[in-house]
Amino acid sequence: SNDRKKAAELALQLECGTAWINEHGAVQPDAPFGGVKQSGLGVEFGRYGLEEYTSIQTLKIMKA
Repeated sequence: SNDRKKAAELALQLECGTAWINEHGAVQPDAPFGGVKQSGLGVEFGRYGLEEYTSIQTLKIMKA
């Protein structure tokens, strides 16, 4: 599209994990990548991808 703003507005209405405008397959390792509904499990890359492989732990230490 020559109208990038309009293309971005349309892309934000899609129910998908990634939408490309004027290119295809450009995936950055620091940007989260994942599917929607039954098209994928979890997220890869970026902070959200790392969180898929971690568990939250709380540690409380009483002061003396």
